[in-house]
Amino acid sequence: MNYSHTVKARFLDRPNRFVAHVELDGQTETVHVKNTGRCRELLVPGYEVILEEGQNPARKTRYDLISVCKEGRWINMDSQAPNKAAEEWLLKGGFFPEDISVYRERKYGNSRFDLYIESPVRKAFIEVKGVTLEEDNIVRFPDAPTERGIKHVRELIRCMKDGYEAYLLLVIQMKDVRYFQPNWKTHPEFGMVLREAAEAGVKLLAYDCLVGENFMEICDPVSIDLEVSDGE
Repeated sequence: MNYSHTVKARFLDRPNRFVAHVELDGQTETVHVKNTGRCRELLVPGYEVILEEGQNPARKTRYDLISVCKEGRWINMDSQAPNKAAEEWLLKGGFFPEDISVYRERKYGNSRFDLYIESPVRKAFIEVKGVTLEEDNIVRFPDAPTERGIKHVRELIRCMKDGYEAYLLLVIQMKDVRYFQPNWKTHPEFGMVLREAAEAGVKLLAYDCLVGENFMEICDPVSIDLEVSDGE
Protein backbone atom coordinates (compact mmCIF):
# COMPACT_ATOMS: atom_id res chain seq x y z
CA MET A 1 0.00 0.00 0.00
CA ASN A 2 1.23 3.46 -0.87
CA TYR A 3 1.03 6.88 0.72
CA SER A 4 1.13 10.19 -1.09
CA HIS A 5 2.48 13.61 -0.13
CA THR A 6 4.81 12.38 2.62
CA VAL A 7 7.40 14.43 4.50
CA LYS A 8 9.90 13.76 7.28
CA ALA A 9 9.70 15.46 10.66
CA ARG A 10 11.00 15.09 14.23
CA PHE A 11 8.76 13.84 17.04
CA LEU A 12 8.43 16.13 20.08
CA ASP A 13 5.60 14.93 22.32
CA ARG A 14 2.13 13.42 22.42
CA PRO A 15 -0.34 15.36 24.59
CA ASN A 16 -3.06 12.74 24.07
CA ARG A 17 -3.62 9.56 22.09
CA PHE A 18 -5.05 11.37 19.06
CA VAL A 19 -2.47 14.07 18.36
CA ALA A 20 1.27 14.68 18.56
CA HIS A 21 3.62 17.62 18.22
CA VAL A 22 6.43 17.38 15.70
CA GLU A 23 9.10 19.70 14.41
CA LEU A 24 8.65 20.32 10.69
CA ASP A 25 10.75 22.84 8.77
CA GLY A 26 11.81 24.46 12.03
CA GLN A 27 8.23 24.91 13.25
CA THR A 28 6.09 22.99 15.74
CA GLU A 29 3.19 21.26 13.99
CA THR A 30 0.24 19.47 15.58
CA VAL A 31 -0.48 16.22 13.70
CA HIS A 32 -3.00 13.40 13.91
CA VAL A 33 -1.67 10.06 15.22
CA LYS A 34 -3.11 7.16 13.21
CA ASN A 35 -2.77 4.75 16.12
CA THR A 36 -4.54 5.12 19.46
CA GLY A 37 -2.33 2.48 21.15
CA ARG A 38 0.30 3.37 23.71
CA CYS A 39 3.28 3.21 21.31
CA ARG A 40 5.57 4.51 24.06
CA GLU A 41 8.59 2.71 22.67
CA LEU A 42 8.01 4.33 19.27
CA LEU A 43 7.02 7.90 20.01
CA VAL A 44 10.23 9.01 21.67
CA PRO A 45 11.27 12.68 21.61
CA GLY A 46 13.81 13.23 18.85
CA TYR A 47 12.84 10.22 16.73
CA GLU A 48 12.40 10.84 13.01
CA VAL A 49 8.84 10.30 11.76
CA ILE A 50 6.98 10.23 8.46
CA LEU A 51 3.90 12.39 7.95
CA GLU A 52 1.29 12.15 5.22
CA GLU A 53 -0.41 15.37 4.22
CA GLY A 54 -4.19 15.13 4.30
CA GLN A 55 -6.25 16.20 1.30
CA ASN A 56 -9.34 17.40 3.17
CA PRO A 57 -9.12 21.18 3.70
CA ALA A 58 -11.76 21.02 6.46
CA ARG A 59 -9.73 18.78 8.80
CA LYS A 60 -8.22 20.20 11.99
CA THR A 61 -4.72 18.85 11.43
CA ARG A 62 -2.82 19.06 8.16
CA TYR A 63 -0.81 15.85 8.59
CA ASP A 64 -1.12 12.24 9.79
CA LEU A 65 1.79 10.56 11.57
CA ILE A 66 2.24 7.18 9.87
CA SER A 67 5.76 5.84 10.55
CA VAL A 68 8.68 6.25 12.93
CA CYS A 69 12.38 5.44 12.68
CA LYS A 70 13.42 3.46 15.77
CA GLU A 71 17.14 2.73 16.04
CA GLY A 72 17.62 2.90 12.28
CA ARG A 73 14.54 0.84 11.31
CA TRP A 74 11.33 2.25 9.89
CA ILE A 75 8.21 1.01 11.67
CA ASN A 76 4.78 1.75 10.28
CA MET A 77 2.32 2.63 13.06
CA ASP A 78 -0.76 3.41 10.98
CA SER A 79 -3.46 1.18 12.46
CA GLN A 80 -5.36 1.17 9.15
CA ALA A 81 -2.37 0.00 7.11
CA PRO A 82 -2.36 -3.76 8.02
CA ASN A 83 -5.85 -4.40 6.64
CA LYS A 84 -5.12 -2.54 3.41
CA ALA A 85 -1.76 -4.26 2.96
CA ALA A 86 -3.31 -7.66 3.72
CA GLU A 87 -6.06 -7.19 1.13
CA GLU A 88 -3.55 -6.18 -1.55
CA TRP A 89 -1.26 -9.09 -0.65
CA LEU A 90 -4.07 -11.63 -0.84
CA LEU A 91 -5.41 -10.32 -4.13
CA LYS A 92 -1.91 -10.56 -5.62
CA GLY A 93 -1.76 -14.26 -4.69
CA GLY A 94 0.41 -13.79 -1.61
CA PHE A 95 -1.11 -16.74 0.25
CA PHE A 96 -3.94 -18.57 -1.52
CA PRO A 97 -2.93 -20.23 -4.83
CA GLU A 98 -6.28 -19.83 -6.61
CA ASP A 99 -8.15 -16.71 -7.69
CA ILE A 100 -10.12 -15.35 -4.75
CA SER A 101 -12.68 -12.70 -3.92
CA VAL A 102 -11.95 -10.57 -0.86
CA TYR A 103 -14.65 -8.86 1.17
CA ARG A 104 -14.04 -6.40 3.99
CA GLU A 105 -15.76 -6.24 7.36
CA ARG A 106 -17.84 -9.42 7.06
CA LYS A 107 -20.03 -10.13 10.10
CA TYR A 108 -20.12 -13.57 11.68
CA GLY A 109 -21.73 -14.38 15.01
CA ASN A 110 -21.08 -11.50 17.37
CA SER A 111 -17.98 -10.26 15.55
CA ARG A 112 -17.11 -8.45 12.38
CA PHE A 113 -13.99 -9.95 10.85
CA ASP A 114 -11.57 -7.83 8.84
CA LEU A 115 -11.61 -9.99 5.70
CA TYR A 116 -13.69 -12.77 4.21
CA ILE A 117 -12.23 -14.90 1.40
CA GLU A 118 -14.27 -16.86 -1.09
CA SER A 119 -13.25 -19.04 -4.02
CA PRO A 120 -14.54 -22.23 -5.66
CA VAL A 121 -12.56 -24.27 -3.12
CA ARG A 122 -12.78 -22.30 0.14
CA LYS A 123 -14.65 -19.95 2.41
CA ALA A 124 -12.40 -18.32 4.98
CA PHE A 125 -12.51 -15.63 7.64
CA ILE A 126 -9.36 -13.65 8.41
CA GLU A 127 -8.80 -11.39 11.39
CA VAL A 128 -5.86 -9.02 10.93
CA LYS A 129 -3.78 -7.63 13.80
CA GLY A 130 -1.09 -5.03 13.27
CA VAL A 131 2.06 -5.53 15.37
CA THR A 132 4.32 -2.58 16.24
CA LEU A 133 5.72 -3.57 19.64
CA GLU A 134 9.36 -4.67 19.32
CA GLU A 135 12.18 -5.34 21.76
CA ASP A 136 15.50 -7.01 20.86
CA ASN A 137 14.02 -7.91 17.45
CA ILE A 138 11.21 -9.87 19.12
CA VAL A 139 7.72 -8.58 18.32
CA ARG A 140 4.70 -8.94 20.57
CA PHE A 141 0.98 -8.29 20.60
CA PRO A 142 -0.91 -6.65 22.21
CA ASP A 143 0.76 -3.58 23.69
CA ALA A 144 -2.28 -3.13 25.99
CA PRO A 145 -4.98 -5.55 27.22
CA THR A 146 -7.51 -6.31 24.46
CA GLU A 147 -10.75 -8.00 25.38
CA ARG A 148 -11.90 -7.29 21.83
CA GLY A 149 -8.95 -9.28 20.51
CA ILE A 150 -9.87 -12.25 22.71
CA LYS A 151 -13.45 -12.08 21.45
CA HIS A 152 -12.28 -12.14 17.83
CA VAL A 153 -10.07 -15.18 18.38
CA ARG A 154 -12.86 -17.09 20.10
CA GLU A 155 -15.19 -16.27 17.20
CA LEU A 156 -12.55 -17.60 14.79
CA ILE A 157 -12.65 -20.89 16.67
CA ARG A 158 -16.42 -20.93 16.37
CA CYS A 159 -16.58 -20.23 12.63
CA MET A 160 -13.90 -22.89 11.99
CA LYS A 161 -16.02 -25.42 13.87
CA ASP A 162 -18.94 -24.38 11.64
CA GLY A 163 -16.99 -25.44 8.56
CA TYR A 164 -15.14 -22.29 7.50
CA GLU A 165 -11.40 -21.83 7.30
CA ALA A 166 -10.19 -19.42 9.98
CA TYR A 167 -6.98 -17.39 10.07
CA LEU A 168 -5.40 -14.87 12.40
CA LEU A 169 -2.96 -12.80 10.36
CA LEU A 170 -0.36 -10.88 12.36
CA VAL A 171 1.00 -8.11 10.16
CA ILE A 172 4.34 -7.07 11.64
CA GLN A 173 4.76 -3.48 10.56
CA MET A 174 8.56 -3.65 10.19
CA LYS A 175 11.32 -5.85 8.74
CA ASP A 176 14.12 -8.02 10.15
CA VAL A 177 12.59 -9.45 13.32
CA ARG A 178 13.44 -12.75 14.99
CA TYR A 179 10.01 -14.09 15.90
CA PHE A 180 6.57 -13.20 17.26
CA GLN A 181 5.20 -14.10 20.66
CA PRO A 182 2.13 -13.03 22.64
CA ASN A 183 2.70 -10.26 25.14
CA TRP A 184 2.46 -12.54 28.16
CA LYS A 185 3.44 -9.81 30.58
CA THR A 186 0.78 -7.33 29.49
CA HIS A 187 -2.12 -9.65 28.64
CA PRO A 188 -1.51 -13.35 29.35
CA GLU A 189 -5.14 -14.19 28.58
CA PHE A 190 -4.58 -13.26 24.94
CA GLY A 191 -1.65 -15.67 24.78
CA MET A 192 -3.76 -18.44 26.24
CA VAL A 193 -6.57 -17.91 23.72
CA LEU A 194 -4.01 -18.01 20.89
CA ARG A 195 -2.90 -21.41 22.16
CA GLU A 196 -6.51 -22.54 22.35
CA ALA A 197 -7.12 -21.37 18.79
CA ALA A 198 -4.03 -23.10 17.42
CA GLU A 199 -5.03 -26.35 19.11
CA ALA A 200 -8.55 -26.03 17.67
CA GLY A 201 -7.18 -25.65 14.14
CA VAL A 202 -7.26 -21.90 13.57
CA LYS A 203 -4.25 -21.03 11.41
CA LEU A 204 -1.95 -18.44 12.99
CA LEU A 205 0.14 -16.51 10.46
CA ALA A 206 2.77 -13.83 11.02
CA TYR A 207 4.40 -11.84 8.20
CA ASP A 208 6.82 -8.95 8.31
CA CYS A 209 6.65 -5.92 6.03
CA LEU A 210 8.90 -3.81 3.91
CA VAL A 211 8.40 -0.27 5.16
CA GLY A 212 9.53 2.80 3.25
CA GLU A 213 8.88 6.49 3.41
CA ASN A 214 5.70 6.16 1.37
CA PHE A 215 4.73 2.47 1.37
CA MET A 216 4.24 -0.72 3.39
CA GLU A 217 4.21 -4.14 1.75
CA ILE A 218 3.73 -7.57 3.33
CA CYS A 219 6.88 -9.59 2.74
CA ASP A 220 8.13 -12.73 4.54
CA PRO A 221 6.74 -15.22 7.09
CA VAL A 222 7.88 -14.90 10.69
CA SER A 223 7.89 -17.77 13.18
CA ILE A 224 5.42 -17.75 16.06
CA ASP A 225 6.39 -18.79 19.60
CA LEU A 226 3.46 -19.55 21.89
CA GLU A 227 5.57 -20.65 24.86
CA VAL A 228 5.41 -18.48 27.97
CA SER A 229 8.59 -16.43 28.26
CA ASP A 230 10.88 -17.02 31.24
CA GLY A 231 9.95 -14.81 34.14
CA GLU A 232 6.57 -13.87 32.73
